[in-house]
Amino acid sequence: MDREIAPAPLETSAQATWSDAASRDALQLIADGVTRVAGFGIAAISVVRGDPGYLEVMAVAGSDAAREELKGRHTPIEQLAQEIEKADDWGLLRFVPHERLEPGLGETWGWVPDVDPIDDAPDAWHPMDLLIAPLYDDSGRMRGTLAMDLPVDGRRPGEAQRAVLDAYAEQARQAVIVALERQALADQVRMAEAARRIVRKATAQLSLERIVADSREALIEGFRAAGMWLQTFDDVGGRGAIYSADGSVIELTPELVSIAETAARRAWEFQEASVVAPNVPFGEWLTDEQGEMILAYLGGIGIESILFTPLGAGPQCLGNLVLTRAFGAPDWSEAEATMALDIGHDLGRAILNARTFEREHQLVEELQELDAYKSQLIATVAHELKNPLTSVMGHLEMLESSPDLSGTTKGSLQVMDRGAKRMVRVIDDLLLLSKVGDPENRIIAAPVDLHRVVDDVIDLTMVAAQQKRLDLKIDVPDHAILALGDAEEIDRVCANLVSNAVKYTPADGSVSISVEVAGGEHPDQVVLTVADAGIGISQADLAHLGTEFFRSSNPAAVAQPGTGLGLAIVRRIVDRHHGRLEISSELGKGSTFRVFLPAA
Repeated sequence: MDREIAPAPLETSAQATWSDAASRDALQLIADGVTRVAGFGIAAISVVRGDPGYLEVMAVAGSDAAREELKGRHTPIEQLAQEIEKADDWGLLRFVPHERLEPGLGETWGWVPDVDPIDDAPDAWHPMDLLIAPLYDDSGRMRGTLAMDLPVDGRRPGEAQRAVLDAYAEQARQAVIVALERQALADQVRMAEAARRIVRKATAQLSLERIVADSREALIEGFRAAGMWLQTFDDVGGRGAIYSADGSVIELTPELVSIAETAARRAWEFQEASVVAPNVPFGEWLTDEQGEMILAYLGGIGIESILFTPLGAGPQCLGNLVLTRAFGAPDWSEAEATMALDIGHDLGRAILNARTFEREHQLVEELQELDAYKSQLIATVAHELKNPLTSVMGHLEMLESSPDLSGTTKGSLQVMDRGAKRMVRVIDDLLLLSKVGDPENRIIAAPVDLHRVVDDVIDLTMVAAQQKRLDLKIDVPDHAILALGDAEEIDRVCANLVSNAVKYTPADGSVSISVEVAGGEHPDQVVLTVADAGIGISQADLAHLGTEFFRSSNPAAVAQPGTGLGLAIVRRIVDRHHGRLEISSELGKGSTFRVFLPAA
């Protein structure tokens, strides 16, 4: 008759899946002792692995054939428990006579020794007898088993032999508990290292491709996975994208993609990672039909099981992470599922950051395109207006010189001429605004003497300042102070600021212009300051100052002629010179404009 001494496999591996060599050696030493000292031909030690629990054979002694057949095999604890219920209680040992075993059980369980009983005596060992020591921890949870077969004398063990076996069972119990604790600690360290590497590298990336690339090695090593892929969802619940560990295309059917997305959203809601594997109950996120469909797909690509983890940030599920294991690999542990969920939070935040960055980058590109279109439109319109306006001004000039026009007609022509000249200034401002706002129009930087710039601007505005009896205070060193930039554009900055100060300062007021090296934290910059004691700017208007066509809401400012382009031109010129514009103002007390430019 035939019988085996250890549970049959749900899967078989070439060797036991145990990372701690010291633990493997300790278990093997105990199994060897049972065969050498306790008088049994074969001994096998199994440990509980996985959730739900399985027994995996970790050490086999006494027979090379048995070792080759049994080591690494898995059997559900539930299957063994059904047989133990029929057993005689021999202290730490449990003995099930062959006549109590379920019929046909020997044909379905693993390795079968080919032996016959030595005689018909009641204590003769039968090939179908089962002698096993369940190994429990202090809380009463089964952690492993010690199984014996083929007694050397062919007899069921007596009391003396049972006492020896009890001693080995106790040693095996302690060794299994220590081994499992060491294995759990090693797993935690390994996965914690994976989490640390992901937090350090992947979460700093701003593209999904880089996140996957930087996570790959840490995840595969940390979870002892065969591979991985990551699925993201778009904002409206669509498919998003699938990123594989090695860049290969993951061919999921639309139905599988939909199943994965629905399962991930529900798993994120309940904060659970789940295992999909043969002979493991499907989680509540999957129907049996869906689970079998997934297993069939995995089998087709050489994968036996997956650890399925939702990815998200806050209440939002952003995707899922799939870690794979091939046939014969260890079961996924509860600790691995817990750690994977923690990593799902880290990767979720990284995905959210990358998605936000991509949106912002896209928005910036759209705004740049819009700004370029606006500048092009302004330039086109300005050019189209300037050509006929030049013709109009030419004919006005010819008419004004005609001797036979009446005084009223000449007055009208002069008004038309002033209006046309004002339109020309507006058009010139529009063309300049378009020019300085064009990123393709690079400046050719050269040293610019700000002393000379200020002198030229003062000469142009002196008449207007004298008409209002303004006190112009000039503080410019005798030596040259050089800025690096375009001379014409820097001149325009100074002219716009000074002319504005003169325009918005009431009669008998004062305007100050100064030039100096910035010093302090910015010794590589020079600063032009234009301050006035004019009408000032409200805090609400300051936020919009420098925007094209913006005019202050202050009635005193609105009464002054202008288009709202002067400060917009200043800001754009300063920006393209890699400088900065600082504005401080108080309504009714005046304003100060400070322009910082790179020093030459």
